[in-house]
Amino acid sequence: MHKIIIYSKPDCHLCDVAKQTIDRVIGNHADVLIEIVNILDDPELQIKYKDAIPVIFVDGTERFRYRVDPDKLAQIFYNEFGVKLLGF
Repeated sequence: MHKIIIYSKPDCHLCDVAKQTIDRVIGNHADVLIEIVNILDDPELQIKYKDAIPVIFVDGTERFRYRVDPDKLAQIFYNEFGVKLLGF
């Protein structure tokens, strides 16, 4: 199973758009756990990401900041024929 972490905070429009993009691209087609982390709950995350959200990690690697490129996200999980890739 793959894991996507979205570092976010309440009332963040770009965070909402990023989540919608991830949901649209991933849908039910990939085995993915999506976790949303509120940076306001952790002082270290507030300092690290205060004005840089959303920050998106896929399987422990930062992949996107501010906006999610749907094509690049799809490339992580699917080949050119839309078939789920087995691992990275």
